[in-house]
Amino acid sequence: MAKGSASNTKDILVVSSKVKEYIKSKDCLTSSDVIEALSNKVYNCLDDAINRANGNGRKTVTAKDL
Repeated sequence: MAKGSASNTKDILVVSSKVKEYIKSKDCLTSSDVIEALSNKVYNCLDDAINRANGNGRKTVTAKDL
């Protein structure tokens, strides 16, 4: 996504090829909407972790925040 873009889309936070490769290794196919949905789940998880760290008076997000 280009900076200053009028679009409300977020950057994808997952490596599409790796996700598809993993799903394929489990003998399944990947729907076209999986990558965006997974990325949105990652955003939500990270937002929760950031809020937890901030709530504990920290600026550093750690594994325990996840």
